[in-house]
Amino acid sequence: MINPGFGEFCLPCAHGFSVNTARLGAFYILMTTRLFAAVGLCFVLVSRFEGAGAQQAEPLDPAVVIGLVQSFYDQTKSLQADFEQTRYTRVYDRYDRATGKVVFKKPGMMRWDYAQPNGQVFVSNGKKLLIYQPPEEGEKNGQLIERALDQDQLPSAFSFLIGSGDLEKDFEVRLLEHDNEKFQGGSVLQLIPRRPTPNYEQLVFYVRTITTNGRRAGVVQRVLIIDSAGNRNRFDFANIKFNRDVPDKRFSYRPPRGTQTVKP
Repeated sequence: MINPGFGEFCLPCAHGFSVNTARLGAFYILMTTRLFAAVGLCFVLVSRFEGAGAQQAEPLDPAVVIGLVQSFYDQTKSLQADFEQTRYTRVYDRYDRATGKVVFKKPGMMRWDYAQPNGQVFVSNGKKLLIYQPPEEGEKNGQLIERALDQDQLPSAFSFLIGSGDLEKDFEVRLLEHDNEKFQGGSVLQLIPRRPTPNYEQLVFYVRTITTNGRRAGVVQRVLIIDSAGNRNRFDFANIKFNRDVPDKRFSYRPPRGTQTVKP
């Protein structure tokens, strides 16, 4: 149940996609070069809200929906979820899949822990980004890549989750009516960055507008990020929890002994 003040709550979600990410080469190029940069993402999240109040009956004006999203996540201090990722690399016509757990906390903190056999870890403490790549087959040790955040561009795709972006100011937004017909009870929004970025050409948010105790909230269930080469990366989130207590030490990381550290 969502509380009317948008405090601590959990959304029971039903995932609809499996995910795949090829170790650092694939996902690092997409998600972490320039702090998750080199994106070419297609982000999908399919969820089911149980006891979360009435959902919208018909499409809303895109400006209204994006305003509900921004307002809701402005009040969100942390987010935890299971994720599944599917990334499509156009040049190879290949899909890569991976699963794991993700945590966001304001300001600027995030952590992605990939399940085996991927095993990668992406951690930002708001000051620097660490990327752990486990050893490949035949290798003994993995490597830890360290990047300064001020040298990288935070992806606008996640900025609304970590408190560093303004969707209404950063993007031109329009309703994708054809896709909206397939996403019953929700709104599909295309977001074009007002200032061009090498990380992606556009984002697509699949937003479920829910109402509880007379208040509406825009919850992003699916995000699609597409780059200029046509690469796509998609995430599904399940068991989403908002505003739970997450200690800052969660965003510290110590790699396995013997790991090689790589700095810029």
